[in-house]
Amino acid sequence: MIEQSQDAAGIDVTGCRYAEFYKALGEPELGFLLVCSADFPMAEGFGTDIKLTRTQTIMQGASHCGFRYQRLREMD
Repeated sequence: MIEQSQDAAGIDVTGCRYAEFYKALGEPELGFLLVCSADFPMAEGFGTDIKLTRTQTIMQGASHCGFRYQRLREMD
């Protein structure tokens, strides 16, 4: 956890068994399509006021997956 507040959360995931599995199969792109592509629809399930930004993924060769969640507030 790199950030945590009422309106934001930042998480860097440094290990992923899905990435390990698809890398062992020699199919990291397939893993990205099947596993990582579900991140944004899942975040939508948290509510319409939640925005997810994913900075990078282990599945695509990065050292970690960077998830940034932000609560969008309506302007008064």
